This record gives sequence, structure tokens and C-alpha cells, in this order.
Amino acid sequence: MKQVHERLKEIRTSLNLSIREFSKQIYISHSLYGELELGHRKTTDRIIQLISSRFNVSKDWIKTGDGEMFTSPPPDIKLERIIEIYNTLDGMLKDCLLEQSDILLKIYKDKTKK
Repeated sequence: MKQVHERLKEIRTSLNLSIREFSKQIYISHSLYGELELGHRKTTDRIIQLISSRFNVSKDWIKTGDGEMFTSPPPDIKLERIIEIYNTLDGMLKDCLLEQSDILLKIYKDKTKK
């Protein structure tokens, strides 16, 4: 059976996040999180709570591996970041971002058709 530190890595990799990105989302340093993931430090209840609430992960699954990893669909961190960026822009820059997104989508669609 996997240990807690192995389940932490499984959560992070299933979300496709780097240690730096993951730790930022739960407000701890990347070096501390790296030590947790390697099993060099004990995972506290506070950190389990932060991971559970931020990423919709079952606290029981983190602690024991029982049940499902996610209690509901995990958040899309990259989409949240795009929304955050969009919301900081003024009207003209928002329009520019949308136009660039449309161009990227067209390029992607053209590329996948071939």
C-alpha cells in the first residue's frame, strides 16, 4: 500500500502541476512540499486540510488510500489562471486576449485536421 507522501505525489501529478505550482496553491513553500512528497517530513493535518479543500481531495484518501481520490471534479488550475489574468486586464486588452485565443484555436483545429 502506498504511503501518504506517495499519495501526495499522485495528487499533484494527476493535476499535472509542478511542485512549485502545487505548493503555491496551498500556500506553502515548494521546498517544504518537496520534502513532504519525498517522505522527509511528516504531513500534518493542516496540510491535508489545505490540499483537501483546494483540490477537492478526500482527506481519508490522503491519509489511508481508501475510497476515491477526488470528492468532486478537481479544479482546472490553468483555466482559473487564465480567468485571473483576463479579469486584471482593461477592455482593450481583454479583446486582444480573446482575438489571440481565437487564432490559437483556429491553428489547433487546422493542425488536428491533418
